[in-house]
Amino acid sequence: MEPAISIIKDNSANPAPLGLFGFGMTTVLLNLHNAGIFEMNAMVLAMGIFYGGLAQIVAGILESKKNNSFGMTAFISYGFFWLTLVGLIVMPKLGWAVAASGSGMIAYLIMWGIFTLLLFFGTLKISKALQFVFATLAILFFLLAAGDATGNAGLKTFTGYEGIVCGSAAIYTAAGTLLNEVYGKTVLPLGLVKKG
Repeated sequence: MEPAISIIKDNSANPAPLGLFGFGMTTVLLNLHNAGIFEMNAMVLAMGIFYGGLAQIVAGILESKKNNSFGMTAFISYGFFWLTLVGLIVMPKLGWAVAASGSGMIAYLIMWGIFTLLLFFGTLKISKALQFVFATLAILFFLLAAGDATGNAGLKTFTGYEGIVCGSAAIYTAAGTLLNEVYGKTVLPLGLVKKG
């Protein structure tokens, strides 16, 4: 007698909108600061810890349940990016570590730029919306590194506005993913790449 085989269907919700909203909203708020609109403050740091950080990590863990290696890697990595960024700002103020040097921060930003560029190639199989998010994010990291390397105030301000564009694109992609699913039709086009 053949043993019975049970197939378990994954009925869990799509975690991508949560991760994209967490990334996008936190990115916009940080880059409003980078553009010189307001000072670095507790609001930016709290968003970095809780929404940009922890919410993206939760989304990434849920993506792993859906067997989505790209989503898992992206959301967990960028969640920890936000936590490390907050750590780089707060830890020296608490006396826990020496502040990162200028060259250290440049290396940090370049490594995240390279990581993002590598992930960008994965988006070529997913959607035009994600391609735009990852392309502008890679540019953002390299511009941030260039701003730190040169000390050019105009470049740093421009970079803030570029970051607002990147974060806004992530918010759009999150909203499109969520609303298209809720309405069962294309409410906000994402330019999905056809499989096959």
